[in-house]
Amino acid sequence: MNIVIASDHAAVALKIELFNHIQGSGHTITDYGVDEGQKGDYPLIAAKLAKAVGADFERGILLCGTGIGMSISANRFPHIRAALCHDDYTARMSRQHNDSNVLVMGGRTTGVEVAKSIVDVWLDTPFEGGRHATRLALIEQLFI
Repeated sequence: MNIVIASDHAAVALKIELFNHIQGSGHTITDYGVDEGQKGDYPLIAAKLAKAVGADFERGILLCGTGIGMSISANRFPHIRAALCHDDYTARMSRQHNDSNVLVMGGRTTGVEVAKSIVDVWLDTPFEGGRHATRLALIEQLFI
């Protein structure tokens, strides 16, 4: 799978850990920044990633201090279904029921090992379709 990852300054350390973890799992991953020591405004970072998901990448991962700012910003873009996940269960449900294409986590709220597990579950879980596809179609119809 072709994945893009990005963070603001509050989650650079987690981003580096996840980048290496994903790269080691056989997926193609691209880092959209920011780098260690750089500041970054989460709306600008989320916008850059959201525009690339669907065009150049199958899925994206966004990280900030809590994940809240990134998820709010990314979900402003058409066809982005960004899910703020805190554990394996929310990651699994975001894929099975919502076909999330952007995973969001907080660098100050999610430990490295938990984040790695969340990423693994999120990458490995397929969308169930069925009644969930009908609901996603409603989102497209009502909000996009």
